[in-house]
Amino acid sequence: MKTQYYTATSLDGFIATENDSLDWLFSLGDVNNTSYPDFISNVGALAMGSATYEWMVRHADKIADQMGTAWPYTQPAWVFSKRKLPAIAGADIRFVSGDVRPIHAEMRLAAGDKNIWIVGGGDLAGQFYDAGLLDEIMVQVGSVTLGKGKQLFPRRVLSPVLRLVAVHQLGHAMVELRYEVNKD
Repeated sequence: MKTQYYTATSLDGFIATENDSLDWLFSLGDVNNTSYPDFISNVGALAMGSATYEWMVRHADKIADQMGTAWPYTQPAWVFSKRKLPAIAGADIRFVSGDVRPIHAEMRLAAGDKNIWIVGGGDLAGQFYDAGLLDEIMVQVGSVTLGKGKQLFPRRVLSPVLRLVAVHQLGHAMVELRYEVNKD
């Protein structure tokens, strides 16, 4: 069982524009031609920041058109926010705030022998990293630059903490990098 930050980023290190748009990402290829289908089959619980969740709420109709449901996950999700957010009907969502450590323990129980996915954003993944709970970073780098926006991982992490374990080309527009977090 691992805690994994699986995400996509622009070449200049942003996961979303300053207005939380992901439109840049969808033109780069089909999600079914990535590692996502295998990845999600091994996920037992999700952690999500409020900006990512709010993006899901704003795009519920589009998600429902593509996935058949406004909430595309069967796994329980913990949404981290200090604000009250609207629920998505039929979704197993727990709204939480505060230290990630006790919530991670709940997530581990729910996930069983499957992995925990830190869906986004970068600061939430950084909080799991700061607490010593992040095991892997899997990032798909797209062939676009945004100039500014929401950072991939707003932390200073110096070598040899991250160990590159795999590189995969995804078509002509993306590459996937997989790093293990060395906790020694």
